[in-house]
Amino acid sequence: MVAFPAVRNIVKAGTFTATLTLRHLREEPARLPLLGLRLLPGPVRRGARGLGSRLGTLPAAYALWDAGRRAEAVETIRDAGRDTSPRRLARLASFAVAIERPDLAGELIARLPEGRNRAELTHRLELKTGRAVRTRAPGQWDAVSVTPGRRTPSYAAMNGRVLHVVTNALPHTNAGYTQRTHRIALGQRSVGLDPHVLTRVGYPLTKGIPDTRPRVEVDGIPYHRLLPWTAPRDAEEELRVALRMAAPLVERLRPEVLHAASNHHNGRLALELGRRYGLPVVYEVRGFLEESWLSRDPSRSTDDAFYRSERAQETACMKAADLVVTLGATMRADIIARGVEPEKVIVVPNAVDESFLEPLPDGAGLRAELGIGPEEFVVGTTTSCYGYEGLDTLVDAVAALRRRGVAAHALVVGDGPELGALRERAARAGLEGAAHFPGRVPAGEVRRYHAVLDVFAVPRRDERVGRLVTPLKPVEAMAGGIPVVASDLEALAEIVEPGVTGELIPPNDSETLANCLESLFYSQRTRDSYALAARQRVGRDRTWNAAAYRYHEAYSELRRRLSEAGHFV
Repeated sequence: MVAFPAVRNIVKAGTFTATLTLRHLREEPARLPLLGLRLLPGPVRRGARGLGSRLGTLPAAYALWDAGRRAEAVETIRDAGRDTSPRRLARLASFAVAIERPDLAGELIARLPEGRNRAELTHRLELKTGRAVRTRAPGQWDAVSVTPGRRTPSYAAMNGRVLHVVTNALPHTNAGYTQRTHRIALGQRSVGLDPHVLTRVGYPLTKGIPDTRPRVEVDGIPYHRLLPWTAPRDAEEELRVALRMAAPLVERLRPEVLHAASNHHNGRLALELGRRYGLPVVYEVRGFLEESWLSRDPSRSTDDAFYRSERAQETACMKAADLVVTLGATMRADIIARGVEPEKVIVVPNAVDESFLEPLPDGAGLRAELGIGPEEFVVGTTTSCYGYEGLDTLVDAVAALRRRGVAAHALVVGDGPELGALRERAARAGLEGAAHFPGRVPAGEVRRYHAVLDVFAVPRRDERVGRLVTPLKPVEAMAGGIPVVASDLEALAEIVEPGVTGELIPPNDSETLANCLESLFYSQRTRDSYALAARQRVGRDRTWNAAAYRYHEAYSELRRRLSEAGHFV
């Protein structure tokens, strides 16, 4: 009896992973080795890269790309494509499409003779660049409106029960998104609500994690999963599977409110469930994913089909929801500009657990581990390594400080597609031993790294996603009494008050950043003043318990408003 569920779970993980792999092979075969390398443990991954570098041009290009040596990978493929057979040229073009280098892919595809290979690769490139979107099934959801008339729950709801619908979650994914979900749930429980969390279809199997438990608990918060035997073919089938599997869960839990967090896949599921069961739906906009997509390639445009499609579907979710929550005033203004009713858009900013307000641990031990002297100046961040975060500016600023005689170090805690390139940039700048990239660390270790920092940097580039979306990480640093230096962008100006809790500087300017950091290096008094003000401000305005009361009030107000409108009893 004990063995059967274990075997069943292994088989389910296998069938789901196999069908997901086949889908990737069908849609983007050249991308599969990149995904496979990311899933390997560190030592095995390095070994695979070493082997690939000896097996020929294409395996070597994969190895170079995975190691962050992007320019070398591109030149390897470009050189190989100058004089080769059409068949090999098609494989090289597939690689260029997979790594999202449209210039290189277009150059290689143009050399292919007319025919099926060229047509398929051209279409795949258009999909990858967002100039085309996948053919939609009949009834594809572009817009939705709340069903008119009276909406009455089809069951007796459990008082205070909330079902959150999210993309991924702890314990397997530790990121700002998952931390916000968990801290909201813990805070809501502390004020008398009963939160449950539901993750997207297939998670965590979609991330290569063979955990098929339908429910796990993290700090007493129940996390529910929707794990079918096979991976859905497309977004439409995913929604059908999600509805089929989530409906019994809703009927069993009997929530009062459905609370989805972006993106629109989660919002759409919550809205469809809300219609079916007569429940109010909250849509929480934590970012504008079409803007993140736009920021990753300068050749992308707001006129691209993918951008327009994603923005339309996100906007439709916002308009259809009964209440929209977002992270800051800048984001709220953008949502209202899309035509969403202002009275139903509220702000619940990123916040911290009260434990973040406690004194930081002693950082001496970790400094010694990293090779940083007790009196040396450390500037760093905890973040995801994407281009729009502007971490290259931070590396260049620290290099400039060292040229001026300041014993400065850069510390970047986090992972992402730009991490390899950042390590290379630091090496070229002569920062060996003075630039530290420990990768992603467990949530419980974050404050240990905070304790090493003298200044927390947020050097975002001047791009739409950076101007709009307010991050969580600098708020956590401020709670620990670390002054913040950030780019002077709208979303960051909501967090940092210049001359009080930190400094705002022009984005994309490593010299100005270096000047600001040098000034702070020589003024411990200023750093201490900023640190105190930062901790006090976060403690007053930005704790998850305070956020939980805001949600409690918002849910009550939502129920009252819908009841008065005759839509909910």
